[in-house]
Amino acid sequence: MTASGEGTARRVLVLGATGYVGSRLVPALLAAGHDVVASSSRAPDPAAYAWGTSVEWRRCDATDPGQVAQALDGVDMLCYLVHSLDGPRFAERDRLAARTTAEAVSRSAVHRVVYLSGLVPDPGGRPLSDHLASRHEVESLLASSGRPTLALRAGIVIGAGSTSFEIVRQLATLLLVQPVPSWMRSRVQPVAVSDVVRALVEALGDEDVTGSLDLGGPDVLRYPALLATFSRCAGLLRVRLPVPLAPSTAVGLGMAALSSAPPRTALALAHSLRDDMVCRPDRTWAPADGGPLLDAETAIRRALSRDPSAPESAGRGDAVWTRRQPLLEAIPSPASVRAASLLAVRRAREVSGQARRLLR
Repeated sequence: MTASGEGTARRVLVLGATGYVGSRLVPALLAAGHDVVASSSRAPDPAAYAWGTSVEWRRCDATDPGQVAQALDGVDMLCYLVHSLDGPRFAERDRLAARTTAEAVSRSAVHRVVYLSGLVPDPGGRPLSDHLASRHEVESLLASSGRPTLALRAGIVIGAGSTSFEIVRQLATLLLVQPVPSWMRSRVQPVAVSDVVRALVEALGDEDVTGSLDLGGPDVLRYPALLATFSRCAGLLRVRLPVPLAPSTAVGLGMAALSSAPPRTALALAHSLRDDMVCRPDRTWAPADGGPLLDAETAIRRALSRDPSAPESAGRGDAVWTRRQPLLEAIPSPASVRAASLLAVRRAREVSGQARRLLR
């Protein structure tokens, strides 16, 4: 199914504008001629973004009814990019934020809601992971506003700063021998963040498409093949070793220990690794202009580049734990040594931060 990008310029509120996807979406919306209201839960810092002076800033905690109502004032469309995966009760917080937003939308002039969700697999009788179940619940809550709503569902998003990509990058760089659980041969259909942005812009330009559409690139890979593709693009010689009897919780704990990802984030993602994360053939987004989507290898190479014009390269809105450290990367040593050094520095900072909080 195709969502047309032809539409009249609108006033669009981007909730989560300073996050990973939002910080890349806002300039694309401006380029498409939209008037953008940028919102996040933190105090705005326009100087931090090249587009910062081209938008109206509104601070908004999506769980606060008053702030949400103010953010929606005078807005035609809403792009909802609110996620709280790293919190201890992320599902409860996401539920409250979505319900609060839906109620505010129902009382506003907003006539279109677009949400970036996650692919919902067929779990074969098993319950969905907490992470995916929460994304699906948010879709339903936003649709309860009574306004036309479209959920764009993406699996692994390729780009520097993307949570799933950064975990792959850090583990593949650090480990010379990569243990792969024997059950982790599910299929994935990664999508470049530039194509995610394209889909969001098109979705806001076509008010006729509702329900949900899946976002996926042209490649369908199994997880070991994705690791191999990254290693090849990064010029790394790595060996993947099948490991039997590795519970998903143990895998998540290992991911958390060997990467800079917040532990709860790593655990939440690990529980979704058993299921195929591929697009539904009859509900897959296709670009309105007929242009091709980036393949996995091209997207990974862009993510590893330092080209600021490529959405896949590192950006200001990326989480702190994903950011590169130029001084450490300049050390003439093997990539695995640099990765281990970076992980040690980040762990030391975490311990120092916890100590300071305890001493207050």
